[in-house]
Amino acid sequence: MLSKILPTLVEGSRVTTRVVQWTPVTLDHCDHVEGPFYHGTKSVLQAGDELTPGFGSNFQDGRVSNNIYFSALIDTAAWGAQLATALSGGEGRGYIYVVEPLGAFEDDPNVTNKRFPGNPTRSYRTRDPLRVVRELVEWEEHSAEDLSAMLEHLARLREQGLDTIED
Repeated sequence: MLSKILPTLVEGSRVTTRVVQWTPVTLDHCDHVEGPFYHGTKSVLQAGDELTPGFGSNFQDGRVSNNIYFSALIDTAAWGAQLATALSGGEGRGYIYVVEPLGAFEDDPNVTNKRFPGNPTRSYRTRDPLRVVRELVEWEEHSAEDLSAMLEHLARLREQGLDTIED
């Protein structure tokens, strides 16, 4: 387990510290991570379907994804659903499915230890299939303003050549 000490603003004036503990999730050490797990997408799926790598990325045209991505947080899956749908030119908010990993998985290196220490989005990836358990029908989507801001941010990264995906 790794620990990092982070400054935290309290009441806008005093600075205190808090310790963030994070145990890296690796292909050899993932059994301790508990679900449920969620996958956000633009695709209509059914219970029992299996998601496998080797298909086009939702986030980069012309790129084949070597992994399937998922999260233990609905909020993170909501970003996946909404962004995949918006980037494809689709209508609506997309779909979130409760999924079951059928093999080993690891922290998603595209977000782990990037802006915040550890894996606060509880995002993971696997090269093994994910089985769809059921659709999560009720979930809160991000606001139109937040989605627009995220799409603008991704466009800026793309223009700067910084929209790389470690896959």
